[in-house]
Amino acid sequence: MIGIVTFPGSNGDRDALDAVRDDIGAPARLVDHRETELAGRNGIILPGGFSYGDHLRCGAIARFAPVMGEVARFSARGGPVLGICNGFQILCEAGLLPGALLRNRTLRFHCFWTHVRMEGAATAWTEGIEPGAVLRLPVAHGAGAYFTDQETLRRLEGQGEIVARYSDPQGNISHEHNHNGSLNSIAAVASPKRTTVGLMPHPERAVAALLGGDDGRRILSAALSLVGCPA
Repeated sequence: MIGIVTFPGSNGDRDALDAVRDDIGAPARLVDHRETELAGRNGIILPGGFSYGDHLRCGAIARFAPVMGEVARFSARGGPVLGICNGFQILCEAGLLPGALLRNRTLRFHCFWTHVRMEGAATAWTEGIEPGAVLRLPVAHGAGAYFTDQETLRRLEGQGEIVARYSDPQGNISHEHNHNGSLNSIAAVASPKRTTVGLMPHPERAVAALLGGDDGRRILSAALSLVGCPA
């Protein structure tokens, strides 16, 4: 069972539920932010949105939600956690991933399709995606510029904890295609154990050609192996 946490202000929770349960075919259900028990969950997704209205900072209030204590324990036990957009912000605020997400360098809300180059980090959510693969995914964020200190950045680069970078359709990294101004064009990072991943683009909104593209299936299909179903 994949648990999809819903906070006040989440707007990607139903998208994630429908994508995982109906499009991918893995069992899933919503988890209320007040719950404190995640027994029986094979994976957890923190969805996109504007948790608690993004007051203070994006994710700064959600990290104190009762469920986050159990998410932290689940992650510490090696349980797979995926934070998408606002979920990525929450994971950083909660200290489950390093760094922070700052305002886009344009100071505008971004809502368009972009490309990310997968960097080959062997995570629970990207298993089977070959290094260098380019996925076309939508973004929808006002604070998506990944930032961290130089020491942490060297560790992320040196230990292979960068999961994806913004790129052009051919996988080339450039300032032009790093629309939000992320450090080193970072679009996704992983925890040292590779079980917790934060990703700014929205794979759950790219699971069917009818929606404009289905590259998101390559990430969310990991839910099948997590629950023991054949891909």
